[in-house]
This record gives sequence, structure tokens and C-alpha cells, in this order.
Amino acid sequence: MRHFALNARHTLLTSVSLIMVGLPAQASDQDRKIEASAKSSYNFMTYLKGDNIKVDSSAGVVTLTGTVSRDYHKFLAQETVAGLAGVKSVNNQLTVAGDQPADHSDGWITMKVKTVLAFHKHVSASDTEVNTENGVVTLTGKADSAAQKQLTAEYAKDVDGVTEVRNNLTVAKLPPRTMGEKIDDTSITAQVKSSLLFHKSTHALATKVTTRDGVVSLHGEAKNGAERDLVTKLAEDIHGVKQVSNKMTVK
Repeated sequence: MRHFALNARHTLLTSVSLIMVGLPAQASDQDRKIEASAKSSYNFMTYLKGDNIKVDSSAGVVTLTGTVSRDYHKFLAQETVAGLAGVKSVNNQLTVAGDQPADHSDGWITMKVKTVLAFHKHVSASDTEVNTENGVVTLTGKADSAAQKQLTAEYAKDVDGVTEVRNNLTVAKLPPRTMGEKIDDTSITAQVKSSLLFHKSTHALATKVTTRDGVVSLHGEAKNGAERDLVTKLAEDIHGVKQVSNKMTVK
């Protein structure tokens, strides 16, 4: 009987040891998957491709180190990684390289306007030149239609610090844009959050954003129906969004 008990104990210890040996390998595989998913995400491959970002994951805790060219890239990188499967938390140690425009300066406003336009699919950021002088934004370049021209100005006017928009865009038929690559859900979520943060009308809202298969769900509170509708409109116009389910409540 004693011999049987010793054998049973030995078997149990062996099983526990095998499980413990297997855990680090499994954790390591998951961490490598997180790192690879971050680097291959749409946001990292598009908006952050010129930055020097290192992604290290340990048991789901991700540390971001390196440098970025714009301050908002820190937020975009963090939100993109935070939405990946298996990520428990993000330690953002990214720093901004080079001189940056002072807050609310003309250079700062220009950068914000360009960023807002880049996130939205129904305007053409690449065909729009943005210049700012004393808070007055001048838009030049081409728009595909009168509606696109008007929407570009609306987005520019809704950036903090902009006092006036002079819309000098000319309407000219632009070459059709290709559909491009599929945009992953975590990149969509990060873009929606960034867009809401950059728009003056929505930056103060505490909106929870989740995305599944291109369908964006919004939760939180809006002051009124118009504010709720604006959040829907902005989210619908983000690259990769197929549909928006706005579950925000009105105070």
C-alpha cells in the first residue's frame, strides 16, 4: 500500500512538473503572437511605419519603447496594442523625437487637421494641403465632389484652435481609390478613439469603443441626440468601418 502511495505521489509530481514546464512555452508563444500582431496591424504598417517602435510582451504585459515622430503616435500605438487578444496591460515608454510644435500653435493646428483628415475615408487627405496662420486654416488642393469639399472643411473646423476655415479646394474628379488591404479590428478601434479625441465636439466624451469584424460598438453618455449622432457620423467615416452600433445613452 505504501509502495502504491509513493508511486501515485511520484506520478502526480511528474504531471505537475510537465505542466509547469509547458506553461512558459505557451506564454512565450502567446507573447510572440502579440508582438507579431502589433507589428503587422494596419496602424503600425500605415501611420506608424516611419517610427522606431519596439514591442515586447511578457505574460500579456506589453512594453512599448523607442521613438515616434508625432505625439499622437504614442496614443495610436498604445490603443492599437491594447486591443490585441491576450494583452493585459500596456506600458507606454515611447518618446517623441525631434522638435514638436507648441500646443495650439499654427504648426500644431496644421498637424491636428492633417491627422483628422487622414483617419476619415470620405475625404482625401493626400489631395488636401493644409496651412494655418493665426488659427485660420486654408485648404487647397482637390476634392472629388462638392460634398467632399464641404465635409473636408467641416472636419477642419472641428479641430481645437481653428478659428476659421478658408476652403479653396477645387472640385475635380479624382482617380478611384482602391479598396486596399483589410483593416484589423484593433486598428479600427484605435482610429475611432483617436478621431473622437481630435474632434473638438467629441474630445471630452468618455466613449467606450469596441470593434468586431468591422462593426463598431459605442457605449457611454452624450449630452443630447445631436452629439450622439455626431459620434456615429465620425465613427462611420473611419477607414475599415462597415457598420456602427451606437448604444450611447443621452443624459
